Formats: sequence, C-alpha cells, structure tokens
Amino acid sequence: MHLAHLDGGGAFDGRAWLWALGALVLYCLISYGLQYRTRARRGSRHPARDALHDLRDREEPQSPGQHVVSRVIMLVGAGLVGVAALVTSGGLRVAAVAVTTVAAVTAWASYDHRAESRSLDRG
Repeated sequence: MHLAHLDGGGAFDGRAWLWALGALVLYCLISYGLQYRTRARRGSRHPARDALHDLRDREEPQSPGQHVVSRVIMLVGAGLVGVAALVTSGGLRVAAVAVTTVAAVTAWASYDHRAESRSLDRG
C-alpha cells in the first residue's frame, strides 16, 4: 500500500535521484578536499595526486582494522547522504543533505585524525 503512494511522483521522482547523485558527488568532493588539505599541510610535492590516491588506497600509518573502519564510516556516510536526498523534497532536501553531509564528513575526518594520531604515537 505504501509503495503505491510513492509511485505517484512523491519523494522518489526522477529529480530525487539527481539530488542523491549530486549529494554523493558533493560528499566525494568534500572528502577529497580534506585529504588534499592534509597532504598539502604535510608538505607533499603532489598533494592533488596523493589526495586522490588516499581516497582509493591509503598508505597512512593505520592498521588494517582502522582502515576498514574508516572506509565503512565513509561509505555509510555517503549512503546516508544519498538516502537523505531520496526521501526528502524541497527546502527540507537541501537542509537534510547539507546537515547529513557535514555530519558524515566530520565523523569520518574525526575518526581518521584520531586513528592516525594513535598510530603515530605508537610508531
């Protein structure tokens, strides 16, 4: 019964999918920007390339367990941003995507910073 109601152009219209895609792209750009800033601060000779490499496969001093947790946080955050874009509409969609993006990226960056600090303290 509930699905029949949604198929009438509710929150799951074609524009919602574009919003979800746009939100995921925004999430990736913010994530890349954070990695770029980190690499630039560390004095990398090629911060743009290194930041892109970090998003794919890290060579940071993180244990394999910390790496997996970091990627799970990143993927769950991206999924939540996409879901927020799909299930809301109008001005609420903009606010929901913005808040979810900021919260997800903050959680991911915070975890990575703490995990990196712990790994560097041990090394």
